[in-house]
Amino acid sequence: MAHETQDAFAKLETKDRHLKTKTTKEEVYQGPHLIRLPKGAVPEYIKLTSFQELSWRIMGGYVKQKYEEDQELEENLLKAHMKIRPEEYMAVIYMTALILAIVGTVAGIVMALVLTMLLDMMMIGIMLAVAMPIGLPIMAMVVMKGSPRSKAKSRGRNIDKRISSSMSFISAMASANVPVDTIFKELSRQPVYGEIQKEAEWITRDTELLGIDILTAIKRGSLRSPSQKFQDFLQGVVTTSTSGGQLKPYFLMKAEQYEKENKLDLKMTMETLSMMGESYVTVVVAFPLFLVVILAIMAIIGGNADNTMMILFLVVGLMIPLSQFGFIFVVWNISQE
Repeated sequence: MAHETQDAFAKLETKDRHLKTKTTKEEVYQGPHLIRLPKGAVPEYIKLTSFQELSWRIMGGYVKQKYEEDQELEENLLKAHMKIRPEEYMAVIYMTALILAIVGTVAGIVMALVLTMLLDMMMIGIMLAVAMPIGLPIMAMVVMKGSPRSKAKSRGRNIDKRISSSMSFISAMASANVPVDTIFKELSRQPVYGEIQKEAEWITRDTELLGIDILTAIKRGSLRSPSQKFQDFLQGVVTTSTSGGQLKPYFLMKAEQYEKENKLDLKMTMETLSMMGESYVTVVVAFPLFLVVILAIMAIIGGNADNTMMILFLVVGLMIPLSQFGFIFVVWNISQE
């Protein structure tokens, strides 16, 4: 009788059953084992380039001693999605400046020797030999230090340009009662929305990979976004949720708001292009034409024709092409925005 009771309890025993895998015939104990994850499930680790690794090895010790925490640089690197720490980026800047200082020194000495021996311009050669080793590193440090801010602003303009269409996507999913975390997950799969897709990817990464709740992930996303409009939208999502409001009306309201703002921006862009077209006709077409005619008449009538012809060549060969390319670049930049 006791033996039958033990058999009955053995059948109900569930210890270690979660470590077993059922097969078609019998249960085979496997224990802890490796599981092959689907493609894309493993996070992408940050890797430095060869030059960045070399810079950190050579200049890392110096940076650790001299570096002071730069909150602005750290924020700009984060907003620009540049996957490098501020200390490593400063090491790259110092290494680049060192290389340019060496190159500038060699180039300055060579140019000074050439100018002194061949053209008898010793003072200009000395000035170049002194200016190049100093000017090139300073210029490189200024440009590289401001590069993260420039990239962050470029990302912000890209977000502002696509925020109206992305709000239509979000409001359409919200109308179907899709949860907010699923909305951002689906938004992260839409490459048509540019940098907004990458912002949604970071929010989805925080929730699914790091285990952060969706409101905290959205709050973090608002802090690292380079676009003020997208920051306001994400902060509004958090405020609406924490205050007990409904997100569906909020998404619909934001979609309508950004659509109106987009129409106003397009109208202002068209007015600016119209003004640029009128300015182009006046400044680039009419003014150089009158100037060329006046200079040609002065060259024929005036006494000093050589100087007048030199000015005429400068106007035709330099001023007109530069003004053409300048207007083309400005119009292209405005049309891109």
